Amino acid sequence: MSIYVLSFLIGVVAGLRALTPLAAVSWAARLGWLHLDNTWLAFLGYAATPYIFSVLAIGELINDKLPKTPSRKAPPGFIARIVTGALCGAALGAASQSLVGAAAAGAIGAVAGTLGGYEFRSRLVKATGGKDLPIALLEDVIAIGGAFLIVSRLS
Repeated sequence: MSIYVLSFLIGVVAGLRALTPLAAVSWAARLGWLHLDNTWLAFLGYAATPYIFSVLAIGELINDKLPKTPSRKAPPGFIARIVTGALCGAALGAASQSLVGAAAAGAIGAVAGTLGGYEFRSRLVKATGGKDLPIALLEDVIAIGGAFLIVSRLS
C-alpha cells in the first residue's frame, strides 16, 4: 500500500483520537517496524516515548467520555489533530524519503477524520436515541484498531 495512503489513514485516526496514532507510531518505531534512525523523528522510537504517548492516549480516551470535553471541531482540538496527523504521516514517510508529502497526507487525513468522525458519531448517537457512551467506545475501538492495522503494515 502506498505510503501516502497509509499517511492519510493515520491522519484519519488522528482526527478520531489525536494521541492514539502517536502512541501507535511510537510503538512501531520502538519495535523496529518503522525506521526513524537519523531523522528528526527518531525521538518517537526512544525507550520511554511509547510509554509516555500510551499513557497520554489512555488519558485522552478517558477525557473524551467526560461531559465537559469540548468539541473536536473547536480550534485547540482541531489544530492538535492536524498537528498529530501531520507528525504521524511524516514519520511514516520518513523512511521512504517522502516526509513532506506524507506529512501533508496525514494533515489532510486528520481534517477528514475530524469532520467525518464528528458526523459519524453525531448521527449514530441520534440514531441510537442519544446514548453517546456506546458510540464513543465504538469510536475508540475503530481508532485503536485502525492505528494498529496501519502501523502493522510497516513491518
